Amino acid sequence: METEEILAELDNVETQIQDVQGQIQVLLDQQEKLYERQSELKAILEACRAFGSPKATDDAPPTALEDWSGTFDWDSKADHYKFHVFGISKYRANQHEIINAVMSGRDVLVIMAAGGGKSLCYQLPAILCDGISLVVSPLISLIQDQVMGLKALDIPASMLTSTTGKEEEKFIYKALEKGEGVKILYVTPEKISKSKRFMSKLEKCHHGGHLSLIAIDEAHCCSQWGHDFRPDYKNLGILKIQFPKVPMLALTATATQKVQYDLMEMLHIPKCVKFVSTVNRPNLFYMVREKASVAKVVIDEIAEFIEECYPNNESGIVYCFSRKECEQVAAELRERGISADYYHADMDVKSREKVHMRWSKNKLQVIVGTVAFGMGINKPDVRFVIHHSLSKSMETYYQESGRAGRDGAPSECLLFFRPADVPRQSSMVFYENSGLQNLYDIVRYCQVLSQLQTGAYHCSSNNFTRWKSSAECH
Repeated sequence: METEEILAELDNVETQIQDVQGQIQVLLDQQEKLYERQSELKAILEACRAFGSPKATDDAPPTALEDWSGTFDWDSKADHYKFHVFGISKYRANQHEIINAVMSGRDVLVIMAAGGGKSLCYQLPAILCDGISLVVSPLISLIQDQVMGLKALDIPASMLTSTTGKEEEKFIYKALEKGEGVKILYVTPEKISKSKRFMSKLEKCHHGGHLSLIAIDEAHCCSQWGHDFRPDYKNLGILKIQFPKVPMLALTATATQKVQYDLMEMLHIPKCVKFVSTVNRPNLFYMVREKASVAKVVIDEIAEFIEECYPNNESGIVYCFSRKECEQVAAELRERGISADYYHADMDVKSREKVHMRWSKNKLQVIVGTVAFGMGINKPDVRFVIHHSLSKSMETYYQESGRAGRDGAPSECLLFFRPADVPRQSSMVFYENSGLQNLYDIVRYCQVLSQLQTGAYHCSSNNFTRWKSSAECH
């Protein structure tokens, strides 16, 4: 076969591949719309079953909207704890209303931007109420961070995870039976789904009237349509079945309409009060830069960005695709004079905690991590988040980049993109519901943003395309 014939056939095959990809995209878009409508119909059906079918009568009174911003019996006590315990002078958007709904015994779903103050929405009601509040959270590192912070405020908090010692476990089980000694108890979802002993103790706590609140943090993990589905989260619906009168608070920074309907159904909270805060964070500046094909060049550019823009040791995070890349990138940044260390799931708990603590205390400028690092990280002065590789979805990218600037000060989010990184991610998300569609969305985002050359901001000599906030990127 002549070279010209081969080239002609290759061109024909590539054209057919493009046509097929176009057809696949059309079908994926259609599938996405159908699944969304399916979730909506299921939620409507669940609501009809819960409330009874509505009757269409002209004289039926309109449903009154509940005012959660009004005056409540616990206001003065809440204000006291808010200021004197948590050191907060003013509520952030929706915090006051969410706390009032929870204190009124309602189930509540909260969609609140990263850094918007979700933790206070269950921590304040926990110390206002008698008894013990249960908080389900996905990561041990996150739980450790929260418990450490609460103990520093003299709030009796404990955690029951795979790392908990025998004596501490004995103390916690005794506290559950008596309803005293612990105000906030953190557990992983695995503890709910796999520990019969814990569920038995929790049942005793409830029968004694000591279980005051159940909070599900990172609730999007319940849904297979979410960007970070965790299998053990799907079993958390048992909590509402066993303790139907205990108010449940589900919180997340990112959940599409479909995911919201899904987790309301899975957690059995169809009549919940829903609070959706804006996801726009105007202090974050988003950039996409073309990623070089040579690994060393990418590290040089990351190091140059950090050295020129953050010479005073301001804190940052670099996200990588694999654990091996984390270690390599951290080592090469150190070679370039940047104080960096890595963090990933293959490390033992003590090593991860040591790195996290050094970074939290500003003894380390940069943590280079996989997705294992960051969910719920509560360091307010992170000035930059760099993605060495593509995230698997816009939701994931929003959550990871949203760890920057939680103190409200200007912060930067830089993503290095090249088409060659797409197959690596596609192999990881292929079997996830909407996985490929979510990946295509962030690829589109990178392509559009990298083409914009009208950014008003520049960092030193580097010409980065900027976009003011993630909400404006869509």
